[in-house]
Amino acid sequence: MSEALELIGQATPEQIEGWKKKHGKIYGIIVDGHIAYLKKPDRKTLGYASTVGAKDPIKFNEVVLANCFVGGSEAVKTDDELFFGASAKLVDIIQVKEAELVNF
Repeated sequence: MSEALELIGQATPEQIEGWKKKHGKIYGIIVDGHIAYLKKPDRKTLGYASTVGAKDPIKFNEVVLANCFVGGSEAVKTDDELFFGASAKLVDIIQVKEAELVNF
């Protein structure tokens, strides 16, 4: 992200540090000049998102975005074009560790 570029919803470094202290890792999703800051989703959020997403896949993204949003441009949640752009990146914040199965 360029220092000279001012994004709609851009947080100060102090705000980002505060979110990191409270939530751990913080992600920024930039869409068409807007930025949304998100925390990593927890099991409760992903469980609920999966349940509602089974009937309506868009609801999965709505739940994850709403529950992980810590700051930035509210338009990313409300404007359809911005929402769909951000939705394409939500899968990147859901990190899964690789496990190994051992047979004894």
